[in-house]
Amino acid sequence: MRIEIDDLTRPAIHALLNEHLQHMHALSPPESVHALDLSKLRSPDITFWSAWEGDELIGCGALKELDPTHGELKSMRTPQAARRRGAGRAILGHALGVARARGYTRLSLETGTVEAFVPAQRLYASAGFEPCGPFAAYREDPYSLFMTLRL
Repeated sequence: MRIEIDDLTRPAIHALLNEHLQHMHALSPPESVHALDLSKLRSPDITFWSAWEGDELIGCGALKELDPTHGELKSMRTPQAARRRGAGRAILGHALGVARARGYTRLSLETGTVEAFVPAQRLYASAGFEPCGPFAAYREDPYSLFMTLRL
């Protein structure tokens, strides 16, 4: 598996991000969907990675700088057909390494609360993330679980 910085131009990335956005909208009301579209992922404060096995896209994730010591994990997604192959854990580990290298002291994330998000919640908890209150511009929301990790 290789993880690389992605320029968000390949059709496979577009398809995966479209799947991600559709799935988020199927699980949560529109005001509770915090997934980013392509234009927002191209922001200069976001680094986006894709994970590949050969020519097959097996996952993606992003790191957004909130301030010089605090980052946010965004757009973690594995295609349905590529689940349970370690891509999510690998991208999370990669993002943690980059966050530490940048000197962040905290990495936070927002994920959903419905049953479909339990595997993601478990992944984050296994890496040491703990529930926290809303951060950055987020507000309390019954559809959101906020988690943070001190680095």
